[in-house]
Amino acid sequence: MEIVYMDHHATTPLDPRVLEEMMPFLTEHFGNASSSTHAIGRHARKAVEKARTEVAELIGAEPKEIIFTSGATESDNLAVKGVAQRLRKKGNHIITCAVEHKAILDPCAFLAKSGFEVTVLPVDSYGMVTAADVEAAIRPETTLISIQAANSEVGTIMPIEEIGALARKRGIVFHTDAVQAVGKIPIDVERVNADLLSLSGHKMYGPKGVGALYVRGKNRVVPLTHGGGQERRMRSGTENVPGIVGLGAACRLAGEEMDEQSRRLTALRDRLHKGIIGNIDGVHLNGHPEKRLPGNLNLSFDYVEGESIIMALKGFALSSGSACTSESLQASYVLMALGMEEVMAHCSIRFGLGHSNTEAHVDRLVEELSTAMVRLRAMSPLAD
Repeated sequence: MEIVYMDHHATTPLDPRVLEEMMPFLTEHFGNASSSTHAIGRHARKAVEKARTEVAELIGAEPKEIIFTSGATESDNLAVKGVAQRLRKKGNHIITCAVEHKAILDPCAFLAKSGFEVTVLPVDSYGMVTAADVEAAIRPETTLISIQAANSEVGTIMPIEEIGALARKRGIVFHTDAVQAVGKIPIDVERVNADLLSLSGHKMYGPKGVGALYVRGKNRVVPLTHGGGQERRMRSGTENVPGIVGLGAACRLAGEEMDEQSRRLTALRDRLHKGIIGNIDGVHLNGHPEKRLPGNLNLSFDYVEGESIIMALKGFALSSGSACTSESLQASYVLMALGMEEVMAHCSIRFGLGHSNTEAHVDRLVEELSTAMVRLRAMSPLAD
């Protein structure tokens, strides 16, 4: 049976065109981009700088403002910890929100244990935080605001332009975790007034293990690692040349194809939503109905746990509204932050549509889900 992949918010398949550009740097072009002065090393350095330009062009930045990292988690940690520590003499207050990725929330919790004060703003029932919410939380000692561009679970797109403008007006550093947004919707660092922005390769059909942090102009962050002083002395370590080349290629392709893919995925998402609600009762949309990522659809189903739905749909790769841990099956903290009851959070599915998905995939899913739901609800103790 063909397994249809619909979990593109978790990761994306590597685009064959990206792999093709990476391959020479996994084999014959193996030079060290940061320390070798011979021709082989210079070739690697040239490839890294080409990729730096490709990443910068996608987000409207200057190449010198791009710092290569191992991925989103490192970029977020470098931004949050790096800015907080650099500006600690100025103030110790950080503002973020309840639906941020753990790569933001956990570093903030870490800093809170060492004397920083963190305000975690609540969100509305759509998963949205407003500029007014942020402004009300600002104190004289606020030095950093970190609000995501779009949520990975419910797809809600945050008003980062307004929040960025507010931060710029108040002289506060603004960081946005744009990992789920870059390559899917237009993001321009000048328009959103971002001082720092995180992105990752494997969320946009690039390789895993590589990402970038945009650091505006002369801004700096205290590094997490010390050593060779690579990446403007903010991220020491030998550059992952094949990964960086792949990230650059993925960014270039995303820029070229974003408009077309956005229209196509929005149409597929809407087709899926209409098909499901037209055939199944008791279905609820999670996240903003309009201000959401093109390929994202997060739904809750009355009386049936998400994990049961996934097990029934063996021909599809999907995510549920629960997070597996070593001790328990926990409801998504994102869905809970929207004010959802825990039972309904467990009854949620995230459909993450991507480049490989087609109308035939969507129609097949609607048919199989409709059939499965009749059986699952008949067996569900929640329906009693």
